[in-house]
Formats: sequence, C-alpha cells, structure tokens
Amino acid sequence: MRQGLAPRRRAIALPSWRMTESLSRRAPAKVNLALAVGPPDPASGDHRHPICSWMAPVSLCDDLTVVRLPPGSLSRYGLFWAEDARHKPEINWPILKDLAVRAHLLLREAVGRDLPLQMKIEKRIPLGAGLGGGSSDAAAMLLACNDLFDLRLPAAQLVQLAASLGSDVPFFIAGRCAVIEGFGERLAEVSDPGDLHLVLCLPPYGCATAEVYRLFDRRGATPAGFETAAGRVRAMAREGRVGSSDPFNDLAQAAFDHQPQLARLAAALAELAERPVHVTGSGSTLFVACGDEMEADALAAAASERLGTPALAVGLEKPAAAASPARAPGSTGRARRRTGA
Repeated sequence: MRQGLAPRRRAIALPSWRMTESLSRRAPAKVNLALAVGPPDPASGDHRHPICSWMAPVSLCDDLTVVRLPPGSLSRYGLFWAEDARHKPEINWPILKDLAVRAHLLLREAVGRDLPLQMKIEKRIPLGAGLGGGSSDAAAMLLACNDLFDLRLPAAQLVQLAASLGSDVPFFIAGRCAVIEGFGERLAEVSDPGDLHLVLCLPPYGCATAEVYRLFDRRGATPAGFETAAGRVRAMAREGRVGSSDPFNDLAQAAFDHQPQLARLAAALAELAERPVHVTGSGSTLFVACGDEMEADALAAAASERLGTPALAVGLEKPAAAASPARAPGSTGRARRRTGA
C-alpha cells in the first residue's frame, strides 16, 4: 500500500447539499486490438513515435473510491492491491507521482480551489503490462472528482486535462472503443466489436516501454510502412470484428527481444490455444481472441494450470453512465504499508 497527504492550499467552502459524500468508479484496463507504430518524429520535439491503434476497454478493472472531506482538510491517498489481484508487487513509487494523485492535483489547480478528499484505489491491473492501469486510474479520478464536487466541467475540458497526464488517459475519459492516432491526442470513437472474448495471460514481469521502443527503432520502421499499417488498423475498426488472427502489434517483436521469456510464453500459449497469440501495448500482457465466453473461460483455466502463469477471460467493459455512491474506503486490499508526504 502507498499512502500520503496532499500539499495544503487555501480552502473554499462549497454548498454541500449539491454534492454526494462519496463515489466509486471502475477503472478498466485496455487492450490494443491493433497497433501501428511509426518511426520517431523529430518535429514532435522529443522524438515521440506516432501511433494508430484500435483500443478497447476490458473487464479487468481497478476500483477507485473517493470520499469528500470537510473544507480545510488535507487530502489523503491510499493505493492497495485487491485481494483477487493476480500479482502484488510492492507499491513503492512516491505517492505524489502516482497518476491518479497527479490527476487530482491537476484538477485542483484547473478549478482554482481546494478539493479535499480521501482516495482509495484497489488495484488489479498489473504494472508494466501494457494494459494502461495508471492511465485508467487517472481518468477515473478526473471523472469522479468532477461528479463528487459538482464541478460540471465539460468532457472536452476533461480530455484536455487528461492529455497533459499521458497519451492513454484521454481514451479512458470516454471509456469506449476508439481509434487513437498521432501521439494519443486524436481520438475517434468507433462501434464496439461484436462479441469480444479475450484471454489475458499475465506474466509476473513487465516490459520497460522505453526499452521496447528503443529495440523497435533498431528494426527500422519507415513512414510508408507506418501508413500502410495505420490503414489496416482503421479498416479493422470499421469492420468491427476481431477474429483470432486479426490483431497485430508493431511492438510485439521488440517486446519479445526485450523479454525473451515472453516469447517462450507466447509460443507455449499458442500451442495450448491452437490460436495466434498477441501482445497488448509494449507488453508484457499476452492475449488470445476466442470464439465465445465458454471457450475463453476454458482456455484461461487451462493456461493458468498448465503454463503456471495467471490467465483470465475478459470481455468488453461498457462505459458507466455515472459514478456510483459508495461508503468511505476501508483497508480491505492486501498490501505492504508505506507512508508518503
């Protein structure tokens, strides 16, 4: 667990009758159903890579609970591993560097007043897994605070704030399937794919994104090749179907080069599933597209047992209409206790 307090700023009293006391939100993982990556763009200023990706939110979720505190209170933050999390490494990053905490502080600055709260995140999405867990938590915080404090910020402003936190965060504000382009700033919502039944295989190690991109660059991507792959992404999203061999990821081989054990796990999973195995994001999560829920459940159970690596069946996470009221958070997640400032 990681806990800490926010820096203090002048409190402004608000009419409490308009605001609920606490809210909970699910923060879903994402899967890159298709990912095209271009060579680094010198015009970006920091040589970022343009992408074109068809992304879907899936039903592996962190849980965020926020409780409104009295004016003048210091905000408090807690990060826990949920009891049913597949992996529970130590949560040892500085609390004020956590993306959800940064989202709260950013929103506080944007509205120009204090937003005292208690935050609890029960995490299930593994770290360094290519599933966007931190980005999803940040988006959930922006959305929950907007409701909790009755800020009534429009979606466009929330997306703008989200973009300053990370390239994946705007996707989670909408919470729908979308094609993401550029450096993450261009988002076009698309229809949900038909029945989406995936098995996620979650190795106990992550992939370092910067190293995966470095290895990708050594393979010599070209602008023409990127445009061809991007066209393929858009065509897949328009068609809206995900067959077992349809997904692709330009970073997959670089992830395998970075983590050779991931390549071996992918080969073993492909042999077991008798279907192609794919990588989401920069790894390390692998996924298989199945024909129906029963097949996905059976494969997840078999992969967990025979490969010794946790696997679970997931479907499409539908966007929540609104945050749900919740009681004040307790300490039910199992984690190592730490205190931050």
